[in-house]
Amino acid sequence: MNELITYQVNEPLTTEEFIEVLKTSTLGERRPINDLKYMEGMVTNSNLTVSAMHGNKLIGVARSVTDFHYCCYLSDIAVNTKYQNKGIGKELIRITRQQLGKHCKLILLSAPAAIDYYPKLGFKKHPQAWCLDNDEDL
Repeated sequence: MNELITYQVNEPLTTEEFIEVLKTSTLGERRPINDLKYMEGMVTNSNLTVSAMHGNKLIGVARSVTDFHYCCYLSDIAVNTKYQNKGIGKELIRITRQQLGKHCKLILLSAPAAIDYYPKLGFKKHPQAWCLDNDEDL
């Protein structure tokens, strides 16, 4: 790991690269990585991505959907396990925030393994969050 880690905002990202970083980060355990069309939709319909690169290799990604003013849903933050605990996730989040308006809230749902990570960065738990799967009746 002699090469410097570089970061890119909204640089093209292939579905295959995205799947690989999810697999190597363990986030792939909670994503439909075997459904290429589904994963492609996740990549192409995001409107804010920040990538961490080691040379030409994608080693981390923050993928968001946002209006850039009121809220930003950080739907995926993934760093290859070989590169974790080096501040890369924190930097991906910092750069994501730089792209947002002054009052824009950053919102995320934590993976179970990362539940203790976000408070260390200043995130506050929100008890009024709700989720509704698309196959659930109203």
